[in-house]
Amino acid sequence: MPADHYRAVTSPAELRQKIERSEFLGIALPVTHEQDFFAALDDISKRHFDATHHCWAFRLFENARSRSSDAGEPSGTAGKPILSAIEGADLYDTAIIVVRWYGGIKLGTGGLSRAYRDTAAKTLERAPVVERYVYARYSVTVPFDSLGVIYRVLDPPNVVLRSESFADVNVFEIDVRLSLRDSFEEKLREHRLVFAAK
Repeated sequence: MPADHYRAVTSPAELRQKIERSEFLGIALPVTHEQDFFAALDDISKRHFDATHHCWAFRLFENARSRSSDAGEPSGTAGKPILSAIEGADLYDTAIIVVRWYGGIKLGTGGLSRAYRDTAAKTLERAPVVERYVYARYSVTVPFDSLGVIYRVLDPPNVVLRSESFADVNVFEIDVRLSLRDSFEEKLREHRLVFAAK
């Protein structure tokens, strides 16, 4: 996993399907903290209180943390397949809850695993995804005769201007991808620009 770049779901998406008379509802959610996920899970569990199971998985970018739950289904048949769909789509800061209403026909462990993974994967296909970058912020002091230099080093989404203020001292706030910090600092030193990382 790159240290400063990842893909994430940006807004909720849902998919409902029937498999062997059981109904499955996949709900994909953007999450960045565990407590936010568990609040959403609680809300969905209350909304679909009549369901047989509320199985889930999430994968967070921070500390590459992931968790899953079979929520009463046989061990390994729900949570892990849902997590595997998130990993297969190469997503972070993403959660999926698959709500199941049992329809009277047993699917067996293999059938259950496929049903949960398939529902999760199809739900993710409906979810909008964004590329996210992790930045370090720099404050750069730029004399008027060097303003052209600072504009030339900008390279969104790698090097992004966040703010600029012009006065006796011109100060630019710039976000730089973590993996590009050394080369960015080197360019500033070449042009004798004063900077501080925040």
